[in-house]
Amino acid sequence: MRRQIIKDIARDRVRILMANALNEVRGNEKIAHQQAYLAKKIAMRLRVRLDYEIRHLFCKKCKQFIIPGKDSRIRIGRTRTKCIRITCLKCGHTYHKILIKSYKDL
Repeated sequence: MRRQIIKDIARDRVRILMANALNEVRGNEKIAHQQAYLAKKIAMRLRVRLDYEIRHLFCKKCKQFIIPGKDSRIRIGRTRTKCIRITCLKCGHTYHKILIKSYKDL
């Protein structure tokens, strides 16, 4: 019971920190990166799973907070399988998010 309350508080704080980080991106990137780092540390410390919207803001390879359009390049794939290619401009890693399977599979 008590552990669940602590995890709920941690989830709320992570959401608040990430919202502040995204709002602060235009003003001061350093503060935004610090807030995102702190949110991730809280989630890891208390073993809280990050929401999907928050998870895709971190690079899968270097684990850094990436600002969409500034620290990452986002492209739409041109193959039969519709996907988004996200390239981290800090480490150069490219990963894909599949939107729709190929039309043959449907």
